[in-house]
Amino acid sequence: MTSYLLAGGGTAGHVNPLLALADLIRAEEPEAEIVVLGTREGLEARLVPERGYELVHIERLPFPRRPNAAALRFPARFRRAVREVRALIRERGIDVVVGFGGYASAPAYRAGAQEGVPVVIHEANAKPGLANRLGARATPYVAVTFAGTPIRAAGAVPRVTGMPLRPEITGLDRAGLRAEARAHFGLDPARRTLLVTGGSLGARAINLGVSSSAAEITGAGLQVLHIWGGLTELQDPGVAGYTVIPYCDRMDLALAACDLAVSRAGSTTVSELAGLGIPAVFVPYGHGNGEQRFNAAGVVEAGGALLVEDAQLTPEWVRETLIPLASDDARLAQMSERARAAGSLDGTERLLALVREALAAR
Repeated sequence: MTSYLLAGGGTAGHVNPLLALADLIRAEEPEAEIVVLGTREGLEARLVPERGYELVHIERLPFPRRPNAAALRFPARFRRAVREVRALIRERGIDVVVGFGGYASAPAYRAGAQEGVPVVIHEANAKPGLANRLGARATPYVAVTFAGTPIRAAGAVPRVTGMPLRPEITGLDRAGLRAEARAHFGLDPARRTLLVTGGSLGARAINLGVSSSAAEITGAGLQVLHIWGGLTELQDPGVAGYTVIPYCDRMDLALAACDLAVSRAGSTTVSELAGLGIPAVFVPYGHGNGEQRFNAAGVVEAGGALLVEDAQLTPEWVRETLIPLASDDARLAQMSERARAAGSLDGTERLLALVREALAAR
């Protein structure tokens, strides 16, 4: 029986691929032990137990970015976290550590190396985070979602595995489910559908930029499923054919229902849309380290998506670009093919294969 320690969390971009890998391990190795290392503050605190996995908590330890009191306390706190993870590795007989970035990963990488346990790292974004960049220096087993991700592994070239995706997405029959999916959201089963989403927290620029043209969009014969998220406000335009919901717990059905998507460019979103061959307009989040622009670059260059800035989401852009695109069967079909060619749906299997390589080489 193999014992896995999966480390990561904080955001959906770290938690979702971790859970996808855990699900595949559980399906293929029912006797395996899976322990997840995370924090009490991140999304993993809710999502991991809901999925039926054991979550061991570790202190949230942001890397210090400037000299202050927290920076002075960081080395001692980090060493204590590493000792705790080393003890966990010994007590649970952990055979391999797999990290996905985030606050819990850095101590896990160090502890695994010190205990002589193979460490595998998966980087979801095209612009890697600090924990993964540092951890990759000590292991040859580094996987990336996007080719060209600037991360260095120890004595090896990072493996392009793609994004580990949940089975609900990888096994999605969009064509077969389309009528059912549209009925689920109260949409017309025969009408071309635009999906608009800014992610779980929403995106103000997307929400306002598209909804302000609701009448013009529906007047062109389109219908809209707009998932506005929980962070930003959105006034329902009250236009027939324009459906607004705050959250969506069946994103598989939302993806099956749509012909074109307007969304942020988080790594999971880009991977799901490209892998499923859904034409997209990506609106990268403009703050942070700019990774969303890089996440979308490959599928945009392949011709499977467009890239639009927040400031470009005007009524003129909707009228001159979005509506004509959503109404063009030939162009959508071409974009679908190119998106699918740029994406993949087997990232989970590829990552597990790398994990097994690390175990075999131990």
